Amino acid sequence: MSTHYETLQQADTYREAFAVEPPAALGERHLWPRKPGFFIVHAATAAALSQPPGAAPEAAPPSTDNAAPARVLVPAQWGLVPHWVKSASDAKLRAPKLVNAKSDTASTGTAFRDAWLKGQRCIVPMAAFYEDDLRSGKAVPTRVARVDGKPMGVAGLWARWQGADGEVIISYCLLTVNANNHALLHRYGQPGSEKSMPAILNEGAYDAWLTARPEKAKEFMRQYAAQWLTANPVEKKADKVPKGLLG
Repeated sequence: MSTHYETLQQADTYREAFAVEPPAALGERHLWPRKPGFFIVHAATAAALSQPPGAAPEAAPPSTDNAAPARVLVPAQWGLVPHWVKSASDAKLRAPKLVNAKSDTASTGTAFRDAWLKGQRCIVPMAAFYEDDLRSGKAVPTRVARVDGKPMGVAGLWARWQGADGEVIISYCLLTVNANNHALLHRYGQPGSEKSMPAILNEGAYDAWLTARPEKAKEFMRQYAAQWLTANPVEKKADKVPKGLLG
């Protein structure tokens, strides 16, 4: 389960790979739980997310137009905050534990069910994600990226939380798939535990993922082929988990 990924650090990459305008500020390269990141949705969904306090946003309905809907980059917190969370302090405690959602239980789990059933799906752009290699008995951070160096669009869920005082938190999580039999990713994570990997989408499936009906969405939850990925250990201080972050 990845709790660390690498964001895109070149503005043109957003346009070329995801057909969205880049943010004014690219943000931190290394992203950890509860840190500000970005996700991609269609323009109609982004408009709903920016509605004033009191409005209830809905995901955009499936498009009947032949033209692909425009995509928009939305700034948000990594770590889902479900709409039923009672306070900002509760949201702060829950979010670090809700950065990943298992795709096989997302439609039934308490924290993610509403987002899944309401079609609150997004694409999370990233350059790479990190997993710990524990085979030596010591955690070695390992950077996993595409072999061709292109960015990845990972399937995710978004949520909009609004407090009693009007405070709004837009958040998201990554969707993961089982990787027990994945030729590359089965090596990483705790020995004996279920292995998982982010649900990396094929480029041609981005719009279909965002508009699919809930009962069809799980068809997109597939392993990304091992031969299209590369994994390299890193020992740079910046690539390791900040002390006490998840404690």
